[in-house]
Amino acid sequence: MIDKETIERILDVTQIVDVISDFVSLRRRGGNYIACCPFHNEKTPSFSVSPSKGIFKCFGCGKAGSAVTFLMEHEQMSYVEAIKYLGHKYGIEVNEKEEDPEAAAQRHRSESLIAVSEFAASFFTENLFTTSIGRAVGLSYFRQQRGFSEETIRKFGLGFSPAPGSPTLYDTAIKKGYKKEYLLGAGLCYEQNQTGRVVDKFIERVMFPIHSISGRVIAFGGRTLRTDKSVAKYMNSPETEIYHKSRSLYGIFQAKSAIVKASKCYLVEGYTDVISMHQAGIENVVASSGTSLTTDQIRLIRRFTENVTVLYDGDSAGIKASLRGINMLLEEGLTVKVVLLPEGEDPDSFARSRQADELLQFLNENETDFIEFKYNLLADDIGRDPLRKAELIREIVNTIAIIPDRITRTVYMEKCAARLDVPGEVMFSEVAKARNSKTLATAAAPVPVPVPVVKRPKEKTTMLDPCEREILFYLLKFGEHILHEVNQRVSDFISSQLSEDDLVILNPVYNKIYNNYFAIRSELGSQASSDEICRRLVNSGDGEMADAVLKITVDDYNLNVKEFRLAVIPHEKRLEKLVPESVMVYKLKCVEYRCMLISQELKEIGNTENSQRTQELLAELKINLQIKNAIAKELKRV
Repeated sequence: MIDKETIERILDVTQIVDVISDFVSLRRRGGNYIACCPFHNEKTPSFSVSPSKGIFKCFGCGKAGSAVTFLMEHEQMSYVEAIKYLGHKYGIEVNEKEEDPEAAAQRHRSESLIAVSEFAASFFTENLFTTSIGRAVGLSYFRQQRGFSEETIRKFGLGFSPAPGSPTLYDTAIKKGYKKEYLLGAGLCYEQNQTGRVVDKFIERVMFPIHSISGRVIAFGGRTLRTDKSVAKYMNSPETEIYHKSRSLYGIFQAKSAIVKASKCYLVEGYTDVISMHQAGIENVVASSGTSLTTDQIRLIRRFTENVTVLYDGDSAGIKASLRGINMLLEEGLTVKVVLLPEGEDPDSFARSRQADELLQFLNENETDFIEFKYNLLADDIGRDPLRKAELIREIVNTIAIIPDRITRTVYMEKCAARLDVPGEVMFSEVAKARNSKTLATAAAPVPVPVPVVKRPKEKTTMLDPCEREILFYLLKFGEHILHEVNQRVSDFISSQLSEDDLVILNPVYNKIYNNYFAIRSELGSQASSDEICRRLVNSGDGEMADAVLKITVDDYNLNVKEFRLAVIPHEKRLEKLVPESVMVYKLKCVEYRCMLISQELKEIGNTENSQRTQELLAELKINLQIKNAIAKELKRV
């Protein structure tokens, strides 16, 4: 254990903003700092750091604590490891007393896996610079073929794994006192099935260490320089206790400060792309290491910036296939730009042939938003074929639809409508429809949105039925009327509002009516009218749906034609107020309904205050109550 005096000295000098900013991009707001929470997925910042109080607090997931707590939660450190980290950061020597045996064993296991990885990195680097084959093969490749300086090579810890006949990593590590179990556990060696002999995983390859966000060596990538096609060109460390490929980005440790400073991250594909751009002076760059981009990798980037520029090879045949990565970036709320390099170039070769100013100028002048990029990429296949143009529009609409921020979506919709020569109302309508379809497809999955997804229980949801019925009334009766204050049709306004908060009409019959309304309207196109859509719904052959449409639109009035027309006139004149109000009431009821379900589950659980599920439910209930109060205040104002 660490003595109390040392802990107090460390805590006295620790600055929480200084510590957390090593891992999260903080922005000042008044006397505090804010960011998107690193502990859960969110689109708007709810994570606050108070330097005066020395604490952090997330108002979304409820995580809170000190700098030590943050390190324990974020970096999966024990208390002792967190204190050691802070001691090292602030130059204070840590004196330890006897540890609990179990805690010591767990800490030793973790530290040992890191230790053998760190040793392997130094072994490969030494092998690169001091052995004849390392210099002749590995160093020659880095310097002559890649143009890396010694400073760059050492900055990224590049190395060379031994060739057959040379002292192996395993033998050298064992002689140095490292244990076999950790060399195997770190994925550096493996046992042959037949002989049981332990051999190195990496043989005669140039080596690229992979660092964690805090700078620890956790894995390796190795590239063979042999032309023998029977040998895999690249070989990577397997998944281990300290390395998860889907959560790691090559170069993130070296790039994180530059990313925060530039408020932008360049995303490339390979190790040498990152290194060459660093050497050229562009340091805010990371790589997915040749793997498909993952959500965890995107969230790792988002800790430091919300702006990403993706660099594509000029002659890459896989650009169209990689467009999925752009969609994923947009879905996580990032602002995405794209740079297409000249034909025959990749980030590695392009960076090596230019000075920093020239490279940066090219990137700034040639980056474009994803709409323009997609259009230029896919337009070549269109020609004069209207069907292919329609496919292109749908492709871009589906991409815009996944953007979570409403204002950003609107800006892109307007730009896309102008670029593709499509009426703005059609673009807004199609995006709303695409978002609604996506909501229906994913309604069962928990989604972090301002108003939570409401799940339908087995019993009838009578609490929401009146609100859903009222929304359908305005949709069916006045769906094609224009709300002049927002310059949208009633149907588009309702669809966009529900899609924005990922809300789904829960009553199955009402849901069927809602979806069929938009399907019929799309089919009718410019000829669509509320009366014609209702007529088709009634005559669809679905008796249950037809009966519900008639009850919603006719039965409530039970008047002759003249009286009916007079009755609906006040609604038409007051749509600007009534439609937004009905949508807001529905949102309020959805939150109240979710609160009711949470309360019921808490009652079923009983008095188990310390259970994880209870804490999760209480945190969710707190958030929903805050949302409910905010909506109620806005409704009262309206």
